[in-house]
Amino acid sequence: MSTDSGCLDDPVSDFSRQLVDVDGVVKAVYVAGSGPAVVLMPEMPGISPDVLRMARWVRDAGFTVHVPSLFGVDGARPTVEGGERIVRRACVSAEFRAFAGGGTSPVTAWLRGLARRAHAACGGVGVGAIGLCFTGNFALTMTLEPAVVAPVLGHPSLPLDDPAGLEISDEDARAVRDRVERDGLKVLAYRFEGDRWCTGRRFAAYRALLGDAFDGRVLPDSAANTDPPPFFRDVVGTPHSVVTAHLVDEAGHPTLKARDEILDFLAERLGARN
Repeated sequence: MSTDSGCLDDPVSDFSRQLVDVDGVVKAVYVAGSGPAVVLMPEMPGISPDVLRMARWVRDAGFTVHVPSLFGVDGARPTVEGGERIVRRACVSAEFRAFAGGGTSPVTAWLRGLARRAHAACGGVGVGAIGLCFTGNFALTMTLEPAVVAPVLGHPSLPLDDPAGLEISDEDARAVRDRVERDGLKVLAYRFEGDRWCTGRRFAAYRALLGDAFDGRVLPDSAANTDPPPFFRDVVGTPHSVVTAHLVDEAGHPTLKARDEILDFLAERLGARN
């Protein structure tokens, strides 16, 4: 089905669409499953069918998955033209800090509120947070909320103009490091070796901040899906999305192994797995 014709590639009909108000800011959140809560944030250019596939895997592993709508058209397959428009809007939005020197994206305060609400609703020891691409580092900043105990950084891409930079203010970076050390948190992260949006220099910056608490895993470029949606083929232009657009759904494949490692990490930290 074509997004340009007004149809969606995934109707998201097996999720409950909820409007969540955090401090007067209302956003749609797609919720499914039972068990401890996991917040799965979309990658650019939105909640694509590949993001929803990952959400369903999280749901089916024994968690209540919450997918907030932060940008784009929910359920749409990423196109070149539509994706570029969404990226341009996000880069100038007051909610995001896409470039170096901007500090922490303000939307993370709303996401921490979502995590608090999800924990209160689902119970358990805490909440998992998975960021992807544009939202990759949001999972780390969300650990400023005590309920978040299982952060996963999927190919974190901000700031776009500094390959060695981190999308976080100095004050928040210190607070995150203190929280990680105090509570013994582990931070799981993934990237492809040749990814120009999430480079080895960025992973080195995470390790400098977090030390051994940062578990950054790197997949070879040869493991990436060679036929991703048009936005990833023509705009991203590099192996990038380990568990979504560039995942290969074949038994034993490195990207599928990465997905299983994430689900195992969530189970270990949150205490549930089907």
